[in-house]
Amino acid sequence: MTGTLTWPRGIRPVRIAGRSLRIEVRALVVTVVVLVLTLAIGAWSLTVGSAGLGLADVVAALRGEASEATTRIIVEWRLPRVVFAIVGGAALAIGGAVFQSVTRNPLGSPDIIGFSTGAYTGALLVALFATGSALGTSIGALAGGILTGVAVYLLAYRRGVTGMRIIVVGIGVSLFLGAFNTWVLTTMRLEQALSAASWGAGSLNEIGWVHTVPVVVGLAIALPIVLVLQADMRMLELGDDAGRGLGVRAEPVRMWLLLLGIALVALVTASAGPIAFVALAAPQLAMRVGATPGVRIVPAAAFGALLLTASDLVARTIIAPAQLPVGVVTLCFGGAYLVWLLASFGRKAR
Repeated sequence: MTGTLTWPRGIRPVRIAGRSLRIEVRALVVTVVVLVLTLAIGAWSLTVGSAGLGLADVVAALRGEASEATTRIIVEWRLPRVVFAIVGGAALAIGGAVFQSVTRNPLGSPDIIGFSTGAYTGALLVALFATGSALGTSIGALAGGILTGVAVYLLAYRRGVTGMRIIVVGIGVSLFLGAFNTWVLTTMRLEQALSAASWGAGSLNEIGWVHTVPVVVGLAIALPIVLVLQADMRMLELGDDAGRGLGVRAEPVRMWLLLLGIALVALVTASAGPIAFVALAAPQLAMRVGATPGVRIVPAAAFGALLLTASDLVARTIIAPAQLPVGVVTLCFGGAYLVWLLASFGRKAR
């Protein structure tokens, strides 16, 4: 008996190295369009500034044919900031996609659960008790974010962890750390408090290659591992019992996914400070625009890169020549998105 396998509408099979892959056509097209738009905004960002440089100067600098001054402005000052916005936005979005999939909740974002607040706590403690150098602040933020993630996981663990338990415990930890951060700020000297508050707003103004390269390397290591675990991640979205029935080791897979998500968010936070709502909004925007049945890693990364690159361009130009911290812009966009998300929940609950 012979027959023809019929794939669901919008899904096309592709054979690579003897293996058949399912390609979600709309999500693929949306991802490509978003990436092209991100690169266009990034190219535009390279021309923004008081030096009055255009796209021709950018191309000449990238090809090594511009003057020394133009090359320094484009390659050493502006390019690392644009690259950081692209890879940092992608890293935040992948972290958000992982958390939303593991918790099976669109509110399950590192922003909401408290890891960004924990990173801020680590940076504040370094500024209060150590030298407060850029390297010390980055190390403190990285340690604070990871320790907060471990604490939330352990506090939420009861013969395994559930999504809602992680969110509730994370919100509690975030509120506690937020109050602690406020108290620490009131005990610091004025200069220390101003510097810490500026870092806590999330800014790309001081980003250079020394900040960008670690995020690029971290994303290059973490992304392939997350993609390998993506199939197990989707099965766990059906529930632990269903996942175990399909051969997934639920707790080890969940723990590795959470560790990778925390590391990606902490890497970005350590360099630029907490940047809110990119991790929350990007996976949901990718899912809704791409019409996928769940969060997808690559489309989410593309939307995260677009959100942070566009937000940084707005932060640089809206009150030029002054520059806003990019975290202020994402906070404004993200607040509106969160209100819309909660309102849509309310309509569905009726």
